[in-house]
Amino acid sequence: MPNLENKKVIAGLIVNEGKILIAQRAKKDALYGKWEFPGGKVEIGETDHECLIRELNEELGIDATVGTYFMSSFFEHKGSPYEMRTYYVTSFGGTILLLDHLAVKWVEPAELINFDMPDPDIPIVNALLNNI
Repeated sequence: MPNLENKKVIAGLIVNEGKILIAQRAKKDALYGKWEFPGGKVEIGETDHECLIRELNEELGIDATVGTYFMSSFFEHKGSPYEMRTYYVTSFGGTILLLDHLAVKWVEPAELINFDMPDPDIPIVNALLNNI
């Protein structure tokens, strides 16, 4: 029997002095070059917070402190349903490195609409714009 539960992706809203960090995808896939909120897929037995801490360390080389849940967006990828859950990252240690991305930028929330972002990120952007 197929698993009807949504697969989960966790993304971080890393905020510093009113700006949000976005990262440009380097993986050679359909989303190559798009800007995203960094994060990744939840592994078996992993909590949302554990996933985001691991992913931000693997992708950006930082040690993140994950804060409160912001919201989810729902999408389908290769025929499977996904939920992208976003959490605020309240602080981090270390220097941001480009381990898995082409570039990173700190942007004002209002500037997010100027970046080519994947469809699952768009509801997050819209919610952020409604909160400024």
